[in-house]
Amino acid sequence: VQLQACGGGLVQAGGSLRLSCAASGRIFSSSVVGWFRQAPGKERDFVAIVRWSRDSTKYADSVKGRFTIYRDSAKNTVYLQMNSLKPEDAAVYYCAKGVQWSTSTRDYNLWGQGTLVTVSS
Repeated sequence: VQLQACGGGLVQAGGSLRLSCAASGRIFSSSVVGWFRQAPGKERDFVAIVRWSRDSTKYADSVKGRFTIYRDSAKNTVYLQMNSLKPEDAAVYYCAKGVQWSTSTRDYNLWGQGTLVTVSS
């Protein structure tokens, strides 16, 4: 069972990207799926989470109103739509499957490989 994250790239400030997190199996049911990010020299920080069964969401204050997390049940995929990107959004973005509704990395036990987002000013 794996998570495959993709969609990162280079974008100008103010631009948009959509990240995808696909599961190799139907592991998302009744799960929490989160996006986290890690900039060089910094800790891995919470970005957004979605509860698969209820489609409820939560966002970090720094991305609220700009990022949207959503799921596609048919494709077993979670997306992170990122708009109005800022240079401070640049990081490696990771998706992960959580064991409970949490913003802590400690509560996530399956991680994707990460996808790099670069934002030029």
